[in-house]
Amino acid sequence: MSDHESGARRPSLLGRLGPGLITGAADDDPGGVATHSQAGATFGLNMLWSVVLAYPLLAGIQQIVARIGRVTGHGLAANILRAFPAWLLAILVLLLLVANTINIAADVAAMAAAATLIAPGVDKVIYAVGFGLVCVLLEIFMSYKRYVGVLKWLTLSLLAYVGVVFTVKIPWGEVLWRSFFPEIVLTPAFMTMVVAVFGTTISPYMFFWQSSQEVEDLGPDPAARSLLKTPELADGELRRIRLDTWTGMAVCSLIAFFIVLTTAVTLHVNGITRIDSAAQAAEALRPIAGDLAFWLFSLGIIGTGLLAVPVLAGSAAYAISESFGWPMGLDRKLGQAPGFYAIIAAATLGGVALSLTDVDPIQALVWSAVLNGLVAVPIMAVAMILASRKSVMGPFVIGRTLKILGWTATIVMAAAGVGMFLV
Repeated sequence: MSDHESGARRPSLLGRLGPGLITGAADDDPGGVATHSQAGATFGLNMLWSVVLAYPLLAGIQQIVARIGRVTGHGLAANILRAFPAWLLAILVLLLLVANTINIAADVAAMAAAATLIAPGVDKVIYAVGFGLVCVLLEIFMSYKRYVGVLKWLTLSLLAYVGVVFTVKIPWGEVLWRSFFPEIVLTPAFMTMVVAVFGTTISPYMFFWQSSQEVEDLGPDPAARSLLKTPELADGELRRIRLDTWTGMAVCSLIAFFIVLTTAVTLHVNGITRIDSAAQAAEALRPIAGDLAFWLFSLGIIGTGLLAVPVLAGSAAYAISESFGWPMGLDRKLGQAPGFYAIIAAATLGGVALSLTDVDPIQALVWSAVLNGLVAVPIMAVAMILASRKSVMGPFVIGRTLKILGWTATIVMAAAGVGMFLV
């Protein structure tokens, strides 16, 4: 009896999507929502081009880091440690932890603010602490398989931002034109926003998370199941990574596009050019686009926050645990990986604590996105070097197309960062 006849089935599309889909969806976190809202409110349709340009670059670099994890059976941090000086990894991981904690703070603050808009009467401190505890407890005590299922379903919350578009009038002809032919004004504010948009889209935590999730999916002995050890699986696995990553980043980019578009045709055209938080963007939509837009935007903030906060904390935990050689993985029990889960708890609750301070949320948000944009450049360069080395990837070094995409993404990110300081 053949494998097909014995009942072996090709996985469904959703079943074949995993690390790439979750990573892409988590990229549209409340911090990203606020950054894209600020971009649309401040510069209108003239910021759409940045999202369009970011998509292929994001998909390319994420596919590269995913391949590193699947081919070697080790996450990005472990591969950096094996090929570069330890001090370089220490600097990159420290910057990642700082940026992630600030991102978590901005996300938790936005979720709490959105919750108070939807259900007033409860102090937002209670909402903030509650959201933080829920994220920590789910990561620590829910099995990895069930947890990934929860994260996949949470990606549906992104549809809220698609729904908002249908509540307002859109000049589609102008949208198409400005997506490819914007009016660019080289001012410090414009360049800072470009870096923020790229930084919140092509973020360092995504590199570490997707690479480590590919390793996590290999089970308790990932090195033995790596493509270096099982090359006969390469064709199917590399196709799966390509499908997963391009689909996940398409979801991410499409939602970001809709957020910029919605705020451009509502807030910007009505003279509202400054947004202090994602929740404020939702509230500002109500008198212009109606209650439905307000509810969709607000619920989207909470849903994407519940998806993104665990990914932010988890990516830091993977990077630090790999750096020190600690046991790690969401498939492990608390007692089997105490250091790994301690980092998740510390990053999440540290972000919650920071969210309760008097730090200006939009400034923390935008500058954390700018920091992400600057930190991403050396990590991307290192990933490109790793993915091109036969000593690391064996016969599975990346080809010409991925090299072009990866190095173009790195150069674009670096040029945007330099431009911000020169303008």
